[in-house]
Amino acid sequence: MTLANTCIIVASLLPIVCAGIAKSRGFGKRRRDGGYDNHQPRAWLSGLSGWQARANAAQANSFEALPLFIAGVLAAQQMQAPQATVDALALGFIGARIAYIAAYLADQATLRSLIWFAGLACSIALFFVGGQ
Repeated sequence: MTLANTCIIVASLLPIVCAGIAKSRGFGKRRRDGGYDNHQPRAWLSGLSGWQARANAAQANSFEALPLFIAGVLAAQQMQAPQATVDALALGFIGARIAYIAAYLADQATLRSLIWFAGLACSIALFFVGGQ
């Protein structure tokens, strides 16, 4: 398995991490005491605010970023791009996504947007590294 393929797995797990962060304050509490409601999770999540709401939004955005990244890695590998370049771009994407989530949680909107563009650039660049 290449490093880029491992990055696909990591990128696929990031939304789950964000979901866990969003739900974390509700774990261990009863539903009636404001704890996580597994019977109506979307309704419970829609009532969040602050960093928990931002973690939930980061989860959604992490899912949204996945298709282009996965397609980019697979396309680059199918075009027989230099694997070191594919790996570097995939790592760049993962680094950007982790920084994006951190900036989202910290409510750093402008920084978050700049980091989002860096991740997008990595995903798009994957389509152009094949060369032939």
